[in-house]
Amino acid sequence: MQSGYENTSTESSKSSVKAEVSDYYGKTLSSSSDLKTDACCTAEALPDFAKPIVSQIHEEVLMKYYGCGIILPESIEGCRVLDLGSGSGRDCYVLSKLVGQNGHVVGVDMTDEQLAVANSHREYMREKFGFSESNVEFLKGDIEKLDELGLKEESFDSVVSNCVVNLAEDKRAVLQGAYDLLKDGGEFYFSDVYSDRRIPAELQKDPVLYGECLSGALYINDFLDMAKSVGFADPRQITGRPLEIGDKKTQEKVGSIQFYSITYRMVKAKGMEPRCEDYGQAVRYKGSIENFADYFTLDADHKFEKGRIYTVCGNTYLMLKNTRFEKHFDFWGDFKTHYGLYHDCGTSTEGAAATTASEDTSSASGGSCC
Repeated sequence: MQSGYENTSTESSKSSVKAEVSDYYGKTLSSSSDLKTDACCTAEALPDFAKPIVSQIHEEVLMKYYGCGIILPESIEGCRVLDLGSGSGRDCYVLSKLVGQNGHVVGVDMTDEQLAVANSHREYMREKFGFSESNVEFLKGDIEKLDELGLKEESFDSVVSNCVVNLAEDKRAVLQGAYDLLKDGGEFYFSDVYSDRRIPAELQKDPVLYGECLSGALYINDFLDMAKSVGFADPRQITGRPLEIGDKKTQEKVGSIQFYSITYRMVKAKGMEPRCEDYGQAVRYKGSIENFADYFTLDADHKFEKGRIYTVCGNTYLMLKNTRFEKHFDFWGDFKTHYGLYHDCGTSTEGAAATTASEDTSSASGGSCC
């Protein structure tokens, strides 16, 4: 019996899967409409503030983007952002505009065809955004081997990905690589597909199911254990929804396995604890984050209305105090006195993400992408 996630793939099988996935996204698909499921899509609308940006992006970049959601961290002006599985570059170019001329965006992808599209429009997008020089670059690479791309450790404020981690064979390596590249106070903000049980080995070998972001999905509790083991002490779910599989043959293959699209915010911050602990702390949102004047959503359980004081656990306090969000909040309290477990924090229940996903939390801000 398998007691947890274990990567048993050989190097040859890894190469085979990577080649099949690369061919699927580089040669088989011609547009998002060719996908057989909605695993890479979301029912949520593109945020209003992003629509004018998307309207400026080159038509070929949009046409070759395989998916229909987007991951956009808040308050990233001047930040360094890394996009894992950047594809044709759509998300990178939106992020490029949001970080501004003083920020920088790096996209990583392994598909030559996608990289060619992304790179061919860098100058076009620089002119569109009115930048003196391009602030985006695209690298060919394996997201399981981020340490081989020449990127400096602890140099990024945010790492994002859009339904890509499930395509990796060694998912722990992806999470560890992202953690190592983040600054203290940085975050891995990403959407992906998860399952309510471990995927049978025979389904993991199906190239179409893998390319459709299904058979590579992690069992949700294995993912949470893995994320914590690499250093992300308190993964926070932002949105979640059950996936619809409209293709009959695909549904017959996966049987009764339930899949979820879930967006997580995973903060790298010193002092984070395995559970939500009570230190008598409180915060108040100033309403100063651009495009989020009325409220800010840290995760599905923490929506901060402007001007209202909220008591918070120690981890939530650190996620706001020791990150780029500090200037947008007022803080009360410290860590001198411990009052026990913080009982009002929805994130303290193990496996809560899967439960919440089944109840569909897609109304929260932050937008699941898959």
